[in-house]
Amino acid sequence: MDVGAFILAAQFPGQGQEEALHRAVRSAELAEETGLDAVWIAEHHFVPYGVCPSAVTLAGLVLGRTRRIGVGTAVSVLPTAHPVALGEQAALLHLLSGGRFTLGVGRGGPWVDLEVFGSGLRAYEQGFPESLDLLLRWLREPRVGADGERYSFREVAVVPRADDALGGPEVREGRGGQAVGVPPVLVACTSPASVRLAAERGLPMLLGMHCGDEEKAEVVGLWRQCALEAGRAPEDVEAVAARHVSAGVVQVADSRQTAAETLVKAMPGWLRQGLDAHVTVDGRPRRMRDPVAYAELLCELHPVGSPRLCADRLAATAERTGIRRFALLVEGSGDLATTEENVRRLGGEVLPLLR
Repeated sequence: MDVGAFILAAQFPGQGQEEALHRAVRSAELAEETGLDAVWIAEHHFVPYGVCPSAVTLAGLVLGRTRRIGVGTAVSVLPTAHPVALGEQAALLHLLSGGRFTLGVGRGGPWVDLEVFGSGLRAYEQGFPESLDLLLRWLREPRVGADGERYSFREVAVVPRADDALGGPEVREGRGGQAVGVPPVLVACTSPASVRLAAERGLPMLLGMHCGDEEKAEVVGLWRQCALEAGRAPEDVEAVAARHVSAGVVQVADSRQTAAETLVKAMPGWLRQGLDAHVTVDGRPRRMRDPVAYAELLCELHPVGSPRLCADRLAATAERTGIRRFALLVEGSGDLATTEENVRRLGGEVLPLLR
């Protein structure tokens, strides 16, 4: 079992942005101190739902302040980033951290971000496969050129080479299709199209916190089917499947009632303020979840309660879905002291029960 902290840098009502960022960094530092396996960092633009606009930048800071723990993005949004620039940053973090960095990428949403960064709606609706393929080539090949619909440029040298730590110029493919010596890449999957995209390219998935075990098991089954249909060897399919990540929420307390009350008291205000701030790029209508009902749903789906209950919940999810890597939101209380206690109890009381 691989258990990590999922960090949004969430700005709760009445809080400043620096406070949210400080809590995010402190949570990451504590994750290493308490024995967690990974830190997963999200990025958002122009909304208090999360005030970190660059997951790779914050990942670099966290990697510099830690020595053991894995650090990944969950996720870097490809439609608003140039895949070459993101690939360069990923290679840099991979090399300087000794291979502790994982690059998670996603399609994002139809938000005003596309207008601000000049990407346009087409980058969101149709451009994700081209961006992903260019990113993968940049991480795996010594020289890259492009002649696509969105990106077109002459061949250039890849500097720094992500696989240079191995001391060899060649790019070799390891088990599961991942290039040896390059940062692992995973894809946030929220639709059958994105599941198929990840499967065909031999990439593991990040599945969202709004999904229950049954839905996640179905998605994993679809991914496996698509990977096999794409001609990937069964042993490689299983090797990649072992790297899927399930996002969720965690709150550890002496009882389930206490843990759930902590989240249901704090999260709806954050969700209402944060989700309502999203603006679509083209004015399309959008429906926001009921914040209280959503907070209650998250408490039902994820490890919220005593250490034993949390451990049992994670073990049950692993058994039902086959996913054994978790990115768990630790800052759902919105309070620094409570978040610190949550991380300490997750590492000190829940992990030993799983191992």
